[in-house]
Formats: sequence, structure tokens, C-alpha cells
Amino acid sequence: MIRPATRVLAAELAAHAGESVEVCGWLHRRRALKSVTFLILRDRSGLAQVVLPAGGEDLPEETVLRVRGTVVPDSAAPGGAEVARAEVEVLSSRAAPPPFDLYRPAVPASLPTVLDHAPVALRHPLLRAPYEIGAASVAGFRAALDGLGFTEIHTPKVVSSATESGANVFALDWFGRRAYLAQSPQFFKQAMVGVFERVYETGPVFRAEPHDTARHLAQYTSLDAELGFVRDHRDVMAVLRTAVAGMTAAVAERAQRAVQALGAVLPEVPEEIPSLHFAEAMELLGADEPDLSPEHERRLSRWALEEHGSEFLYVTGYPMAKRPFYTHPEPGRPACSNSFDLLFRGLELVTGGQRLHRIEDYEAALAARGEPREPYAGYLQSFAHGMPPHGGFALGLERWTARLTGADNIRRTTLFPRDLHRLTP
Repeated sequence: MIRPATRVLAAELAAHAGESVEVCGWLHRRRALKSVTFLILRDRSGLAQVVLPAGGEDLPEETVLRVRGTVVPDSAAPGGAEVARAEVEVLSSRAAPPPFDLYRPAVPASLPTVLDHAPVALRHPLLRAPYEIGAASVAGFRAALDGLGFTEIHTPKVVSSATESGANVFALDWFGRRAYLAQSPQFFKQAMVGVFERVYETGPVFRAEPHDTARHLAQYTSLDAELGFVRDHRDVMAVLRTAVAGMTAAVAERAQRAVQALGAVLPEVPEEIPSLHFAEAMELLGADEPDLSPEHERRLSRWALEEHGSEFLYVTGYPMAKRPFYTHPEPGRPACSNSFDLLFRGLELVTGGQRLHRIEDYEAALAARGEPREPYAGYLQSFAHGMPPHGGFALGLERWTARLTGADNIRRTTLFPRDLHRLTP
């Protein structure tokens, strides 16, 4: 027989005034006064105040407790209620001291300290908040694309060929054979357009690029989508706009407490995100470069905000020389591509575009770049059996969350980050 649940969350206490309840969580703070002792209990929903007689066992903070008592309204308590006439049961061993005081409103620790002690440090309400926002974002991404008829897929992260887009890859031993960690699900999601027409995936990708900056990681979470029967890259851009709007709405609905705790400002997603061709961007910047630098991204974002009132900007028509071989060229301007980046608050957030879909175009593109056909044989197989015009995009979850929260380093929005120097914890 299953015993009925009796636990009440901290955030629910006020709705149970006068009732006997059970609350469980971590001892966030103990305050012993002359005539009374207050325990502040922390669970996934917030903080609860427990009132005990003076004295009692001096339990260390972060010890896990179960408390049974009566809910009493108190405007001075978190949530407007507290647990009185309480009995306390210790559920864990006595907790060792955390690396810093988790009960303090601000985080009194450096980023390396937080990362070195992440399993405990992330219990701090401000440090866990970005991950609540990230989780809500993924839920919004899924809901938006589900609503557009997409199918969620899950593709391999170990691949046999290091040929996807020219970026460095991590090699590994696969039962005596050479294999690599996948740089993206690109080839797989294109193949699945031939099965489902519209697909998306959320999962890790790996880039062995020796960047040591506040915006780069060796492993990050990519939100990918691919859709068939597009007219050109603008159809992909329209779907991306819907996905970003869905992510923003989900954060507002599901992570309101985290947004408020961090003082984050959610963006307004325009019905039509402004767009600028790469050639126009170069003219506006007074530059002549094959790609946008971080400073270019910041300047263009300021321009979009001033001219269009938008924190988002599409830059389209990137030079083909800077795009993967599978990118569709711009009709009438073969040196330019039917591709785009989405800039958000001064940072490139998404890359996408229209792909080639005829096998003869792939063979010509590989030949033009001096690439052999054999390493791509499995990839090209899909196109030999008929593929519709298609395109897609990839959005970096950690960058998105960092932009939303105003984090100064992407590692503040990454659980257990992996970069040039960090493999633990």
C-alpha cells in the first residue's frame, strides 16, 4: 500500500494556515535567540521558517531535516507563514561546512571557487537561478517546435568521421577504431528531414577549439532544428523567431522567481526581427572582413536597438568562404550564402541557413573545396534518395542564458563546465 504524501513545500505554507504539515529540506540558517530558535529550511520552492524553543541541538547548516508542525501566519516570515510547535528529524549525517555561507543574500565567492565546489555551491539561490531559467528555456523551445509539427530526435555523439565543418574535434578510441565526439547533429538532423520533414534536438556538442574566453566552451548544449520544404533561409528565420519567442514566454511563466532574484530583464521578441545583409553590415561598420568580430557584433546590436528598438538582429548573406560546404549559395550572388546569424544583446547566439539538397550540388561543392567524396559517403546517401529543400539552425543554450541573466562569463550558466583547462568536478 502506498502511503499518501504529506509533504508541503515552503512556497505552499501560507495556503495551509492552521494545519499540521510536514516540510523537508536543508538547514539554510540557524538563529538562536534568548527565548527562541529559528530554523530557516530551504527546499526546491524557497525558504520556510521553523520556530523552536530556545536551546536544542546545534545542527550545522546544510544538514537535511524533516520538520512536522503547525502552520501559523506571520508576515515577517518568508512567504508569510511559519511552522510552529515543531518536531525536527535529522535525515542526513551532520553536514560539513560549505565553501562559503550559502545563507548570505549575495555570493561571497569567486567564480573558480564556485566551479570547484559546484555540487554544494549551486545550492545558493542566486547560483541555481540561471539553471532554472535554462530549463524553462528548453521547455519553451520544445513546446514552440512541437506546436509547429516538429519531431524530437536524439542522435549519436560519437561519430566515425571528423569532417563536419572544419572545426577541431576530440578523437577517442572506439574498441580499437578511431572515432570522434560529434561537433553537432548536423548530418543526422538533415538526414531525418527525409524521414520526418521537421526535427529538433537538444543535447551536448563538442568543439576542440583552444579558445579561453568568457563566451566559449569545449562542451555546450545545442538546441538544433531542421525543416524541409523551405523556400529559402527566411523560412528558417521565421521558425527561429517563433522558437525564441516561445523560450522567452516559458521563462516568464516557469522561472519567474529566478528572473526576479537575478533582476533579469526579459526581451520583447519583435513579430519580425530586423535583418541586415552582411554586405550592408560591412558598409555600416566601415569594414571589409570575411566575418564579424565580437566588437562588430556589439556595434550592430547597438544599431538594431537604436534604429529598430530590437535587441535581436539577423545578419544574412555571410560569405560562402566562411560557411560549411553544405550551405546553399545566394541566388545571383554565388559568393554569398543563404545563411544567417542571430545577434542578441551584442553576441552571436544562433547560426543557421538553407542547405544544399541535390546530390550533384554536394559533389560539386566538395570538388570545389578539394575535398574527397569518400569520407562523406554515408552523409551523401540521404541526398541520393531525394531530399526536399531544407534548412535549420543551432542555438547555444548557455549563451542564451548568459545574455538573459547578464552573466559576465558563460561558465556561470553552465553546469560543470568543460573548457580548455577544466575537466572536474
